[in-house]
Amino acid sequence: MPKVLMIAAPRSGGGKTTVTLGLLAALREQGVRVRGAKTGPDYIDPAFHEAATGLPSFNLDSWTMPLPVLEGVLSNALQDADLLIVESAMGLFDGLMEPEGARGAPSDIASRFDIPVVLVLDVSGQGQSAGAVAHGFATLNPYVRIAGVILNQVSSPRHLAMAAGAVRSAGLSVLGAFMRDATLVLPERHLGLVQAREQSELPGLLDRLAERTVAALDMEALLAVAQPLSMGSASSVVAVRPPGQRIAVADDAAFSFFYGHIAQGWRVAGAEIAPFSPLADEAPDQSCDVCWLPGGYPELHAGALSSARNFHCGLREFAEIRPVHGECGGFMVLGDALEDAQGIRHPMSGLLSHVTSFAERKISLGYREAVLRTSCALGQAGTCFRGHEFHYAQLIDPGLDQPLVDLCDGTGKDLGPAGGRRGLVSGSYFHVMAEQEKQA
Repeated sequence: MPKVLMIAAPRSGGGKTTVTLGLLAALREQGVRVRGAKTGPDYIDPAFHEAATGLPSFNLDSWTMPLPVLEGVLSNALQDADLLIVESAMGLFDGLMEPEGARGAPSDIASRFDIPVVLVLDVSGQGQSAGAVAHGFATLNPYVRIAGVILNQVSSPRHLAMAAGAVRSAGLSVLGAFMRDATLVLPERHLGLVQAREQSELPGLLDRLAERTVAALDMEALLAVAQPLSMGSASSVVAVRPPGQRIAVADDAAFSFFYGHIAQGWRVAGAEIAPFSPLADEAPDQSCDVCWLPGGYPELHAGALSSARNFHCGLREFAEIRPVHGECGGFMVLGDALEDAQGIRHPMSGLLSHVTSFAERKISLGYREAVLRTSCALGQAGTCFRGHEFHYAQLIDPGLDQPLVDLCDGTGKDLGPAGGRRGLVSGSYFHVMAEQEKQA
């Protein structure tokens, strides 16, 4: 029976991702059929999981995903795997203030499915205080089980003895420790890590992380922490219904923010995904029913995208008789123009009339609930979705198109109308994660 464990930490930047990748790579080398998953909205880390395991990684989010969807995603993640390692986002208990059990916190997932948690503690600048931190995390919520601790950023054998002794005195097992190593750093940019597909040196880094992991951790004890998770057969519940039978999906370094659980759900529902690369000046296949432009980094490739004549001509031809939808970066490319970081204005498809700018940066980050004002590729008017926004680019000209959705944030605060729709073309900065169940 497949087993599962969660890698968590008290905060972001504590070493969860490097620990998770080291474990995934090391276990794969040892012949374990291991798969990764990530709590919360995140496109980038799951791509690293996939690079380390060779298997797709999925997201688990207690606020955006109704329980049947969560169960279905978990069930699919356990297929063809001996072990599922769930990497938490942020700090273990971080999320919205409410509702209890569905705050979007990693602890929601751990408690709901009784997943044992391995706590990664960055002990920089502390010694025995590590025991107090570990004790607090282990006792805060009786339904969240801290099954062991990994110490990170240890500076010396003496430092290790102090921190490890304090954690053991708090009643918790120490599963290993990583010494400080400034060479094992993943490069970052404005939305997180530089994408896995852009790092030619990633295979070598994964090999080093695997070697480091085997040397630093008690792998036998860590594997013993994992517990069986029986979810039955794969669920047919899909998070977002497929917008067509054959869906053209942009897929390259500029359009890579496409959730694995959505792709999996579309395939389960019988739809076919036809990838194409706008950066390679490819147009969507005209035999498809609908075109989907995911988010990504179009602001870093604005010049190349602007000059991709075949892509733009093919996209305009497609939009004459078939729906086109863009999320975040895709929404930016559907507009009239995009300003890059230097303030240079690059013409885009013009299928919608707004203009976006990466020169005038303003972060927009958080959960969103969106209700469709009108029918489009996403669904019928009135359909409610949950997801998120995460972007630094902003609208500098909203254009003249009709708004697509009514938005509110994770607390229920009304954010007003957003996005745009003209003819069969629609888009917004909103990233969809799951359709919401209709209330009785």
